[in-house]
Amino acid sequence: MTGTALLALISLGTVGGAHFLSRARWTWRTPRIGIALWQALGLCWGVATIGALLGLALLPYRKGVLGGLPGLYDDQAARLNAAQVAALLAAIGLTAVLLVMLMFAVVRVVRARRRHRALLALVSRRDSSVPGTLVLDHPGAAAYCVPGVRSSKVVVSAGTMELLDRGELAAVLAHERAHARERHDLVLLPFASLRQVFPQFHLVGRCLDAVELLIEMAADDRARHGRPPRELATALLRFAAARPAAAPSGTLGVAHGDIPVMARVNRLLEPQPVSRKSRIAASAAVPVIAGLPLLLLVLPH
Repeated sequence: MTGTALLALISLGTVGGAHFLSRARWTWRTPRIGIALWQALGLCWGVATIGALLGLALLPYRKGVLGGLPGLYDDQAARLNAAQVAALLAAIGLTAVLLVMLMFAVVRVVRARRRHRALLALVSRRDSSVPGTLVLDHPGAAAYCVPGVRSSKVVVSAGTMELLDRGELAAVLAHERAHARERHDLVLLPFASLRQVFPQFHLVGRCLDAVELLIEMAADDRARHGRPPRELATALLRFAAARPAAAPSGTLGVAHGDIPVMARVNRLLEPQPVSRKSRIAASAAVPVIAGLPLLLLVLPH
């Protein structure tokens, strides 16, 4: 019973942790660690919640979660009462919903990217001034990447090329290549699918917003390497003033209305490094958060 109770407490604790982390600002100073913390917290919630339900269902076997599962396949399964059967069905149902919605999100994104790649093959062109980039002859501001397994495409509009100077344009393209190289689209998928599962919970939406902001900041950090941070900062301000349209489905854009641009600009112009001790502590918390519920699944209760 102790392990099941601990899993339940951890599950509830992750909700409080998500509330705290969604409002935290220190993660802006080290976005990659912030992203890792979000991923660990999401994994922790899923494993702890499903584990607590399974632990409640398997209490009669007194062997913990994994140790008690074989008992469901023999005649001891009749020992489960109505509450334990309900907990077992809830665990199976939650697992199935999370996996199905994740697969649905993957399929939807893959289809959207396939359609957009086909469209780009028809309407985009190459330009020697921006090698390795597709150019759209559109007057509006647009810059985004289309991630892919084999190759990713970075797209920029003619309007963006007129809007930005050479240094700013190079910074924006570096930002998009950082998205593609670090596969930030894969980071977002579980959180986007979780919002589809629990659309009525505002906290889930805040979690997705926080992760979206952190991946933009992580790409900003990559883009400013070897160049003045003011170039990307002014490019972001120009984009915001131009009111760019939302990036196409399945892509990642340099800026859109849902991301607080000034927060990104301020950290570019006035960076505030995290102390080494804080960085080490936050990094150490990642495996602890992710691994604790897994450990409780294995241990006998």
